[in-house]
Amino acid sequence: MHLLNLGILAHVDAGKTSLTERLLHSAGVIDEIGSVDDGNTRTDTLALERQRGITIKSAVVSFPVDDVTVNLIDTPGHPDFIAEVERVLGVLDGAVLVVSAVEGVQPQTRILMRTLQRLRIPTLLFVNKIDRRGARYDDLLPAISERLRAAVVPMGSVEGLGTRQAGFLPGLGPTAPAVLAEHDDELLAAYVENTVSYDLLRTALAAQTRQALVHPVYFGSAITGAGVDALITGIKELLPAAEGDPQGPLSGSVFKVERGLAGEKTAYARMFSGTLRTRDRITFGDAGEEGKVTSVSVFDHGTDIECDAVPAGRIGRLRGLGGIKVGDSIGVRRKAVEHFFAPPTLETVVVPGPDADRRALHLALTQLAEQDPLIGLRHDEVRQETAVSLYGEVQKEVIQATLADEFGVHVTFRETTPLCIERPVGTGAAVEFNKKDPNPFLATVGLRVEPGPVGSGVRFGLEVELGAMPYAFFKAVEDTVRETLGQGLHGWRVTDCAVTMTHSGYSPRQSHAHQGFDKSMSSTGADFRGVTPLVLVEALRRAGSQVYEPMHRFRVEAPADTLGALLPVLAALRAVPQTTQTHGSLCVLEGEVPAAQVHGLERQLPGLTRGEGEWESAFDHYALVAHGTVPERARIDHNPLNRKEYLLNVTRRVA
Repeated sequence: MHLLNLGILAHVDAGKTSLTERLLHSAGVIDEIGSVDDGNTRTDTLALERQRGITIKSAVVSFPVDDVTVNLIDTPGHPDFIAEVERVLGVLDGAVLVVSAVEGVQPQTRILMRTLQRLRIPTLLFVNKIDRRGARYDDLLPAISERLRAAVVPMGSVEGLGTRQAGFLPGLGPTAPAVLAEHDDELLAAYVENTVSYDLLRTALAAQTRQALVHPVYFGSAITGAGVDALITGIKELLPAAEGDPQGPLSGSVFKVERGLAGEKTAYARMFSGTLRTRDRITFGDAGEEGKVTSVSVFDHGTDIECDAVPAGRIGRLRGLGGIKVGDSIGVRRKAVEHFFAPPTLETVVVPGPDADRRALHLALTQLAEQDPLIGLRHDEVRQETAVSLYGEVQKEVIQATLADEFGVHVTFRETTPLCIERPVGTGAAVEFNKKDPNPFLATVGLRVEPGPVGSGVRFGLEVELGAMPYAFFKAVEDTVRETLGQGLHGWRVTDCAVTMTHSGYSPRQSHAHQGFDKSMSSTGADFRGVTPLVLVEALRRAGSQVYEPMHRFRVEAPADTLGALLPVLAALRAVPQTTQTHGSLCVLEGEVPAAQVHGLERQLPGLTRGEGEWESAFDHYALVAHGTVPERARIDHNPLNRKEYLLNVTRRVA
């Protein structure tokens, strides 16, 4: 039996979950189609998903198509939950990208399609809602091709557009030979000689779809079922089956983790190689942690069933691995973890309610972060505060509701602020010598900080010989450097820099006669971890640092006669239009805007453009904060910027 791990992706409200229900019904897995409005769909299992009518967490269901078993993964459509989509992309064999025939290509559609193309994931397009008033066909096809920058092949035509009786008539459109001939010399020759056969077209279509060179387009309605049978045929015939050697070395990837009522973890994993069996002891994660799998299940006919093994190509639910996290590799790592979308650019502080248990809140937030690694937590022990990083206001509302519904903890939030970064301005160096005042640590550490290329992150290097002291001490310095750079001179993460160790030294192991190791006379890793922050921040202070704020690239399409009202608002919110194009009565502005202003602009746009404006934005780069007060972020470490305070906290005495 062939396997296919298929993702369903779309912009919000395109009908993605409804299509999932229709596919399960057409395959005979369910007898009655669930409704998003009624909150009884198979994949939206969270109470919050059913209340809001949106998908928040990815869900897996399975259905058969003849001899093919399809594991279908329903993903969130709202851009605030893009991290959930990111984790799924790495386990897919193919995808169906859903577009609304009424709203057409939306900003989220473009973002998803760009990522699918970059990863070369074979993708079918399904244009949903052809039964709705306002549905489009003739002008939508060229718009899809142009806005998605994709080679598309219509797989049929529509009759009764915009009515309840709308239907899809399968059949390759007249543009198919020209589109397919661009990537096939044999087909091109036949096209020129006017000898193209249907079999040659279908063969070329299947081959090019599996290489992600072209994207077949189906039209239909998830509500009425129009076009869904044709889509199912396309899924079976045009998308590639899962690959993997069940006899090979064990290799898999965890894309989802959930907890049961008793707190036990269940990991969703795609196996790429080998076979994972119940009671196997496996390694997982970057640290190579070991664990024993107590039970496994796989997906079949709309549900998961207990089994003895998960072979290569399948998705399984694994239990018994207490330390496993989202993004962990199982066994042999296939490739380095890659982020397809920008990280969160906003942050807010969680404010517990008057009766909230702070320990329960801390545990709840930690569990949420386990399920979503891009929800970064930042605990401030001094102020007893926790900040979370996020993508937008909807995500904040969902976190608030989840804490209340699932954990019984009621919270509010402070105002959302942008997550800035710091970069060094110049070069700075500092050193602390062993056994020389005012250094109370038995360690010599010298560091030089200098700027690096934009996007280079943090690079650590040595100008001292690796054999000059035990390797564990060098490792302690490097790890502490990376940790300390999480908070720069202004409290923001320092990046795009090179840190070089220029001096090293230690006190060898000392012991008294007939006695054991004398810690007061011998260097330990704690000495190097203690002195490194002092040296690093002094070097950074001498180098200087500047704060950069996240900037979004925006595209706004609005009636040309509304520009008079729109432009002053853009200027007031520091949005800078860089290009302006006019298409008939519409005007398209593209430019950049601070991430902190995006939510405000999204809220004001409908009123400024009579409800006709379309906004699209995504993180693009960090820009120097050149106006106003430089934003500061409260520190949550022992504050090495204040030597006296730092030594008091770390050594419990003042040097």
